[in-house]
This record gives sequence, C-alpha cells and structure tokens, in this order.
Amino acid sequence: MQASPGSSSSPDSTKRNTEETEGTNINEFGHQISFAEALRVWLRIAMLSFGGPAGQIAVMHRILVDEKRWVSENRFLHALNYCMVLPGPEAQQLATYIGWLLHGVKGGLVAGGLFVLPGFLSILALSVLYAGFQDASLVQALFFGIKAAVLAIVIQAVIRIGKRALKNAYMYALAAVAFIAIFFFAVPFPVVILSAAFIGLLGRHVDPERFVVIKGHSAPEDVDQAIDTMMDGGGAQHTKATRKRALNVLAVWLPLWFIPLIVLAVALGNDNVFTQIGFFFSKLAVVTFGGAYSVLAYMAQEAVQNYNWLAPGEMLDGLGMAETTPGPLIQVVQFVGFMGAFRAPGTLDPFTAGILASMLATWVTFVPCFLWIFLGAPYVERLRENLAVSAALSAVTAAVVGVMLNLAIWFAVHLAFGEVNTVRAFGMQLLVPTWSSVQIANVVLALGAFIAMLRFKIGMLPVILVSALLGIGYYLLFADAPAM
Repeated sequence: MQASPGSSSSPDSTKRNTEETEGTNINEFGHQISFAEALRVWLRIAMLSFGGPAGQIAVMHRILVDEKRWVSENRFLHALNYCMVLPGPEAQQLATYIGWLLHGVKGGLVAGGLFVLPGFLSILALSVLYAGFQDASLVQALFFGIKAAVLAIVIQAVIRIGKRALKNAYMYALAAVAFIAIFFFAVPFPVVILSAAFIGLLGRHVDPERFVVIKGHSAPEDVDQAIDTMMDGGGAQHTKATRKRALNVLAVWLPLWFIPLIVLAVALGNDNVFTQIGFFFSKLAVVTFGGAYSVLAYMAQEAVQNYNWLAPGEMLDGLGMAETTPGPLIQVVQFVGFMGAFRAPGTLDPFTAGILASMLATWVTFVPCFLWIFLGAPYVERLRENLAVSAALSAVTAAVVGVMLNLAIWFAVHLAFGEVNTVRAFGMQLLVPTWSSVQIANVVLALGAFIAMLRFKIGMLPVILVSALLGIGYYLLFADAPAM
C-alpha cells in the first residue's frame, strides 16, 4: 500500500512491517531454513562422508555447527551421545536426528537416506565389478588420496570436540581412561560408554558443577543457532513426546521392518538365501553397538563358515569398499548380501539376485535406525534439562573423545604402514607396525592435508579434492603403489 504524499510512516508501523516481512520467512517448523537448502546441505554431507564414523561426525560438526550454525555445540553433542548408545551406525543416526529436528520425519528421512545413498550406489557398482571381474583395484586408484584428508578431518574433530567437552580434570581423566580401555585392552565399546554414563551419574552427586559440562541450554554465543532458537522459542511441535506419537511410529516402522521378512519366509522358505539374508542382517541391526568393526568378526564367521556366502578373505575386500566410499562402514552388509545371492541365485540371473539382495540387506540394516531415532529422539530432547542425564551425557562425551582418539591413532597407523600386527603382551593388545612397510606417500599427503586445514584454514572440500587428485596421480604413476 502506497503512502499518501506528504505523509510519513510512523516508527511503530515501520517496525510492524519489518516484523511481518521477517515473519514470512519462518516456516511451519519455526525457523528460516528451507527444506531445499537443507536438502543441498545433506547431499553435500553425504558426498563427503568418508572415513568411518569419526570422519563423518567431523564433517557434520564442521558443516552444521561451525559453518552453517544450524545447531549449537551442546545440542549436537547431546544428540551424538544418544546415537552412540544405539545399535547401528551412529553417524547416519545423528544425521537422521538433526534432519528430524529441522523438518520433522521428512527431514529425518532425507538426511538419513542421503547419508546412505552414495555409498549404496558406489558399493553396488563395485560389487558388480568384483563379482564379474574379481578386481576392485579401481577403488584403490580413485580413493588412494582421500584417506589422508579424512585423517586430517578426524584429528581436527578430536581437537575441536575435545576443547569443548574436556573442561576440567574429571573430563580429561574420563577421556584418558576410555582411550586406554579401548586401545590397549579392547574393552567393548558399549561397556566404555555405559561405564562413563554411570560415572557421570555418580559424579553429579560428588561435584555437580564439574560433571555437568553438556548443559541443557545453549551457551550465550549459540543463541542464534536455528534449531536452538526454534526449540527454546516454543516451536517445533513435531518434536513433542507423546504416547500417541510413539504408537504411530511403531505402527509404521515395525511393519516396514518385519513384513518383508514374513513375506520372504512364507513365499520362499527359511532355507532360501533371501530369507537368510533378511533375518541375519535384521539380527545384526540390533546388536551392532560400536559400529561395523565391533561385529565384523562375527559377520565374517557367519558369512563364510555358516552360510557360505563369501570365500575366506573376501570380507576384507568388502570392508575396503566400505572404507573408501562415502557412507557408513556397516554398508559392508550390502557386499555380503550381494555375494551371497550371486552365488545362490536360484532361478534368477546371478547379478539380478545380487542386486536384490543388496537392497534387502540395506533395508533391514537401516530401517531399524530410523525407528530408533523417530521413537526415542523426542524423549531425549525432553531430557535435556535433566541434570542427572546431563551429567551422564557429559561423561559420555568425554569418553567419546577418547574413543575418537583411539580411532584416529588406529587410522593413522594403518594409513602410514602397509603391514600392522596386533600383539598381546602383559594382558594388553599393541599395534606393532612393520617399519619397512612405511607408506611415504600416505604420510606426506596426510601431513599436507593436516597443515592445510589446521594451519591455513583451507576448506574441507578443496583439501579432499586435491588429496584425491594427488593420490590418483601417485597411484597411476607408480605401479608398486602400496595398498591402502
């Protein structure tokens, strides 16, 4: 509406018009981040999700907390701690959680689904190559340099999260004990996390000020984070925990998980390879605490000795594919399912059977992940203000820093040396590299990536791209390039 000549707008009307203009940018979820913008960011994260959970969490932290400022440090760590105690890939579940906070179930599906999709397509193509030609060297040429950049990202994540989580001597001690327990004594990951939570609960009564590090409310510098502003402003009705909502989630996701299994068992019988794959990986989905490495030995033993899906040694080839392609390491289940059906296709073409089995293994592995998040996340959000929960999660966060340091060192040793042995001595397990197997190219690339990111603050994507190109060049120039 145009003002009449000679008139002027009053301060109140100007303020009201400004508020109305700004208000039009707020979506139904109570913030200004459009679904299209989030979609682009989740796709970017998915394409950069190399290096296992530590690297993937580092990528999300860098983009969502530091760059986009969509979520505060406290809320990010609170969500991460919940995902850490769930079975399944914690990085994919963390993406689902934050996507759900932003745009409800639709946002969670897109964030979690895109996190899996690039790896699924990559491993599917490589599985076809592997089964048809028994040659996965293309993976090595394409991803030779990427691991070096991923190591730099992991170390950066340990430093960043460590600075925020290790606020006092108690937290440093918890991180150190967690590192020693898992690195030297191979204490199971769930035991480390649950023990840290228990110590946090006790510590709240001993010294509450120092044990409550991950607080319910954001720090003053985090007040402009989109998700936190939405939640603290009384929006986000989609995150409210109710019994009706929980029952609706169960009514949708349990049938999505179990109906395909029942159909397979009825139509094909319990001895059919598709039925076996469906039930085996469903069982694996509820015991995969601590990521793919925690169940790799069990998976390999069952797949090789019990089901005869794989030949000895092929599990490592599949893990190599999962390690050098984007997405969760547990995506190795797709390769196992593909090879199992490829070798027992029944009346189907072997490649058709393998592709269908890949889809089935992926489905029963990740449907439970969405169930855990959509069912439990509203209650986890409601418990953010509970001091006992905050103390427990603060202790868990400190322990996670130790776990991430363990992963960083394990990753660095295997990146720097072509041959690494695990030796037991004095009740401990030690990583003993063969010094003659040092891989100079990997070390130089990793140091270059580390200096570029931490000293010169060069962006993650340019560092990954340059590392990949340098790695490809080195691998193609030298026929005796060390295996990754």
